[in-house]
Amino acid sequence: MADVERPNALTVTGAHNGAIMSSCLVEIDESSAVVRLTGVLDAAGAEAVRGALLARLLARPGPVVVDVTGLRVVDPVGRGVFADVRREVADWPAADLLMCDPAVDGPAHPDAALAGVPAWPTLDGALAAVAATPLAAVLTAELAPAVGAARQARELVTTGCERWGMSTLTDSACIAITEMVNNVVAHARTPMTVRLAPQDTTLHLAVHDHSPRHPTFAGISPPNRAGGRGLLLIDTVTRRWGSSAVPDGKVVWCVLHPDDEAA
Repeated sequence: MADVERPNALTVTGAHNGAIMSSCLVEIDESSAVVRLTGVLDAAGAEAVRGALLARLLARPGPVVVDVTGLRVVDPVGRGVFADVRREVADWPAADLLMCDPAVDGPAHPDAALAGVPAWPTLDGALAAVAATPLAAVLTAELAPAVGAARQARELVTTGCERWGMSTLTDSACIAITEMVNNVVAHARTPMTVRLAPQDTTLHLAVHDHSPRHPTFAGISPPNRAGGRGLLLIDTVTRRWGSSAVPDGKVVWCVLHPDDEAA
């Protein structure tokens, strides 16, 4: 296979008592779904690799293939970072992590630390799997933390629900996205990315902002307290929700199911 252009690279190093123990190069191919890891990865470099993969999954909707052909992993913590990332993004809109690992002979990975991460022995095989299940639909909008942001987000949600035949979820999804966006406007006060995508019969929403402060849900707010009910509304209208730490802030996500709406 011919070399592809890889303009973005990050070198991850780990140290112990001042000596460099690992060095992992993360190369991102902007023209495809591939992220290449080469070198040596241990526990010290695992968090930086995790951050690099999450950042790529944020930047590019759809599955990402991490190619570990040139990587040597020296401990279970480093090995487990790939399964951790896949679990973290499981409910994000249009996000998934696959692997190219010459140590496997099919999609089921024999390594217990990587159980649940589909893997192929060649990059061609992994990319063929991506091509066989192309991204069906996704909508994304960049919004400023200003009055009107929630209205723009609701318009995006309404468009998506109509386009994907999910009109029964429109009201609940609009409630959820309104609270998610308003939390950014009121607290994070940073630009945000709103993304939504269908997955089978469920609708996945996410808002990425640039504040590390995570939402905290403490249950029902006392009746004499003003505000504090946004997360309760999200918790009420969605099947599940949560937040993910990413290198430049956080992602707050939720999943809506038509059975919940019917109930």
